[in-house]
Amino acid sequence: MNCGEMDILFKRQTIFRVIMIQITPQKNQIAAALLKAEKLGSLNNSICNGEGNVYGFLGEIIVSEYIGGQIKNTYDFDIIKNNLKIEVKTKRCTSKPQDHYNCSVAAYNIKQKCDVYVFVRILEDFSKAWILGAINKEDFYKYSVFNKGNTIDNKSSLKWKFKADCYNLPINKLKNIKVK
Repeated sequence: MNCGEMDILFKRQTIFRVIMIQITPQKNQIAAALLKAEKLGSLNNSICNGEGNVYGFLGEIIVSEYIGGQIKNTYDFDIIKNNLKIEVKTKRCTSKPQDHYNCSVAAYNIKQKCDVYVFVRILEDFSKAWILGAINKEDFYKYSVFNKGNTIDNKSSLKWKFKADCYNLPINKLKNIKVK
């Protein structure tokens, strides 16, 4: 293989790194999220039986403050900014996310009337959070892969099992967040 062929092959590969935004959640943000989660309790179809609500609320707070949006917290979207309806999807985690990790939307949530998904990961101890990136709703469903609940993720070396039917897209397919 000569250098010209190598360049062509390299250009065909998708080499794109999302710049994950690392944030240290503040005590007042965590307290606000805990209060909201306590008031909410457990939602129907909750994958974690309500245990993940505090992380979801903290993700919404972090993103809204980062982008300067207004929390609306409706069924269809969480934040609005410049008439853009933003749905924040948050996962708790035990380590820094890798760019091949999945961003997920549960199959029962596909009818939400949002324009954009923003994905967040938060360490279980609340010490760090990452805004992973964003993608418009239409593109998410165009490029994501559907996985049936209770099946093993064949891309995971840890044989991770999907908890519910969901659509998944790797972090490295997201767009960076731009604040205007």
